[in-house]
Amino acid sequence: MSQTTATRLMLGYCVLVTTLLAALTIRQAVSRQARISVEELEVHRINVRERDGTLRMTISNTDSGPGIIVKGREFPHPSRRSAGILFFNDEGTENGGLIFGGRNEDGKVANYGHLSFDQYEQDQVVVLEQNEDGGKRDATLSFWDRPDTALPWDLADRMNTPEGRAEADKLRSTGGFGHPRLLIGKTDDSVATVSLKDAKGRARLVMKVAPGGDASIDFLDENGTTVRTITP
Repeated sequence: MSQTTATRLMLGYCVLVTTLLAALTIRQAVSRQARISVEELEVHRINVRERDGTLRMTISNTDSGPGIIVKGREFPHPSRRSAGILFFNDEGTENGGLIFGGRNEDGKVANYGHLSFDQYEQDQVVVLEQNEDGGKRDATLSFWDRPDTALPWDLADRMNTPEGRAEADKLRSTGGFGHPRLLIGKTDDSVATVSLKDAKGRARLVMKVAPGGDASIDFLDENGTTVRTITP
């Protein structure tokens, strides 16, 4: 081998090694990038994940919002069409969220805000929300009992079929979705209310103060009939 050929081979080898080292250095620098500063960022959705890829939070607009996610598996949501933030537990299952929206169409205002915390593999058990629709407004804090068993998440795939809706109705009638137990708030008729319910979601004691100041405590039976009322 001539000296010229050997020199060219050595030069080529050096260029190749230098290029590979530079590429590796840049990749490591990018992978170790801990902080990026920008003046303004416009996105449709942001996913926050653990290092192993487990989803922990999403911030999204209406069109980009996720469905129902359970242990990383996504099911279609039968009704959610809202912008907001959803939170996920250590297993990648939804366990609460903040959603909001509002619009004025032809003078009719519809506005809402909702913050909730979910039971493990179940639906919400603490809910703070406000709603406005056609001039009626309510704002409530409510608490729910949920079953110990997980929701049948695959039911979401069948909610658009008659069989799926029938299955959901049956589950609801047998308590499969749980029941509300306590509500504190202002109803859409401007009455300040505290409603306590039994394990089947039936109101049994209701305290009310009307806009004019009239106050009462009602005791109800299991059929919803008022059996006693206490007033000042």
